[in-house]
Amino acid sequence: MPAPSESLAPARTERLKHLPIAIFSMIMGSVGLTLAWQRASQVLGAPALVSQILVILSACLMLALTGSYLLKILRHPGAVLEEFNHPIKISFFPAFSISLLLFSIATLSVSTQLSHLLWLMGAGMHLLFTLHVITQWIHHTRFQIAHSTPAWFIPVVGNILVPIAGVEHGYVEASWFYFAIGLVYWIILKTLIFNRILFHDPLPAKLLPTLFILIAPPAVGFIAWQQLNGGVFDAFARILYYAALFLVLLLLTQWRYFVRLPFFISWWAYTFPLAAFSIASQIMASRLGGPFYTAAAWVSLALVSALVLMLLIRTARAALSGALFTPD
Repeated sequence: MPAPSESLAPARTERLKHLPIAIFSMIMGSVGLTLAWQRASQVLGAPALVSQILVILSACLMLALTGSYLLKILRHPGAVLEEFNHPIKISFFPAFSISLLLFSIATLSVSTQLSHLLWLMGAGMHLLFTLHVITQWIHHTRFQIAHSTPAWFIPVVGNILVPIAGVEHGYVEASWFYFAIGLVYWIILKTLIFNRILFHDPLPAKLLPTLFILIAPPAVGFIAWQQLNGGVFDAFARILYYAALFLVLLLLTQWRYFVRLPFFISWWAYTFPLAAFSIASQIMASRLGGPFYTAAAWVSLALVSALVLMLLIRTARAALSGALFTPD
């Protein structure tokens, strides 16, 4: 009779093989929440200890997931290549470079050198991902209209994040370069995604939560625009914020479609966009004052905090049961 470790080994190997690249959306959500609480300590008077604890926990999670996926690359390179060549899953690889960019923002107040290093790594890697993905789209032989989902925003529109820490590190023109990429292709991709949603088959249940990604480009764009403009609050800033606000209202009014979905790792798509909207609302509250923006900031912060806690529990349960590692 085989030893217990021997009988468990194949199961562990299979789990590692099917570790999804979309798992890095957990980092985007957790660090996004960290940044929202960082801003809340400055604008809303929230305790700074919350964001300090969150950044440590997020860093531990990042190290654990990165180590696990590196192990998958070493032991199951074929499975990684399969994900990298998949028309939908390829869009989740830049979630790793986005996570580095988010950590570069989160560590600005802790260590300028560490933040700078993370920014260089994240910005350089994300540009390579963007070039590769767009090249695949241009010369594709396998993409179909059904493959276009809001997840396509991740590799291209993620460039809008770069100026938030980039300006702080003195890369002003480079930040404008990345912002231009993200802004222009946001408009193009949004048109394509709405064409797919309106005139073709609806999104499958597993990808329905990715609709919340639509909130991220205008919300993050608003934050980045403030950085690039030296904090000047102008008409374009208002356009970006209110575009994000409308999308939040639009999606929240459809809550019945989301609450009855079974758990998927794609549920993490709820978190980062709502965290970005909370930060944007906090900026609005600091610029314009008034109870509406303060309420929007607190409500979205409370909502995304509850979501991250709930999703951590659900993800842990799925990992322990093995449901997280079920092949598509």
